[in-house]
Amino acid sequence: MGSRMAANLQKHGYSMVVHNRTADKAAEMVAAGASWAATPAEAAQDADAVITVLAHPDAVTAAALGDEAGGGFLARLRPGTVWIDCSTVNPSFAREMAAAAQSRGVHYLDAPVTGSKGAAQSGFLTFLVGGDAADVEACRPLFGAMGREVFHVGGVGMGASLKMVNNLMIAMTIAGFSEALVFGEALGLERSTLISYLTEGMLGSAILKLKSGKIANDEYEPDFPLKWMQKDLHLASVSAYETGTALPMGNLAKELYRLAIRDGLGDADFAAIYQFLSHSDA
Repeated sequence: MGSRMAANLQKHGYSMVVHNRTADKAAEMVAAGASWAATPAEAAQDADAVITVLAHPDAVTAAALGDEAGGGFLARLRPGTVWIDCSTVNPSFAREMAAAAQSRGVHYLDAPVTGSKGAAQSGFLTFLVGGDAADVEACRPLFGAMGREVFHVGGVGMGASLKMVNNLMIAMTIAGFSEALVFGEALGLERSTLISYLTEGMLGSAILKLKSGKIANDEYEPDFPLKWMQKDLHLASVSAYETGTALPMGNLAKELYRLAIRDGLGDADFAAIYQFLSHSDA
């Protein structure tokens, strides 16, 4: 996702300094004119805006605050710089990062995205943004280069909150859809018949239509790996604990996806939860 988002910024004329923990993933951008930085701190030291798209909160902490490999980028930012974190993290973590940024005079927006790799490549992402309204407005040109919609949903942590709700619903929807398919097939119905009816009838939704093709063909090239969906369900459960909210179905889904990871499906698209439930060897 991050490389595609960065490429769109580059196409819109922004001067880019890039860093990735796997350097090869940035090679195409560097070839197109971006500068390579060996560390997050080096990437950020002269920046007007820093955008992070990282896998989980620990990776964000390491990049921003530093780890055993060296210092983080926050210490190198000038006061007034804006940090846009597009990683999917839990709301309380977003607020921790905002506090760390604000203590250095850095503006912070939590701005996770919705959309597939294809949407990232074509600039059709949706940003769910939490933070100060003035900062959101100042960053609209950046968002516009990478996506088509910006939902400013409130203060710091609210973007992360909406992303938690979004991914909880998506994960449960695909797990429920997969379970229904397995049940229908056990009753003697063809998978193609089930998919056609369930996706086109009153139960249909955009996410079912998007993922049903992978299930129909037993092809699970990842648009969003199953292991990251399980991570997001874990973060939702952390947030539920912090807010005293019960997530009975969400926690069942979290453990279901964990079992699928144990069975070797972590790097497959999360639609492979069907494969786990069906005990398919495809």
